[in-house]
Amino acid sequence: MKIIYKTAFERQLIQIIDYIAQDKKSASFKFAYELEKSILSILDNPFKYKQSLYFNDKNIRDMTYKTYTLIYEINFEKDSIEILKIFNKNKPS
Repeated sequence: MKIIYKTAFERQLIQIIDYIAQDKKSASFKFAYELEKSILSILDNPFKYKQSLYFNDKNIRDMTYKTYTLIYEINFEKDSIEILKIFNKNKPS
């Protein structure tokens, strides 16, 4: 399997990293690095996280990372995991 980052996710992640960097640039690098490690760990067990609260599809999952929810889809046809969105747990967009 491979990981595919959707445009919406990339845009949201840039906003989050920019926001963190306003306070402490090194923290934004650490956040991005650790998030990437967590995303890559999905490859070991795609069903590791619970079914999404926002979609009625068993292949769409919610991963919690710090105060954020990351939504991803397991796509068997493309043999991929598609990272769809990331948002603050309390503010889905």
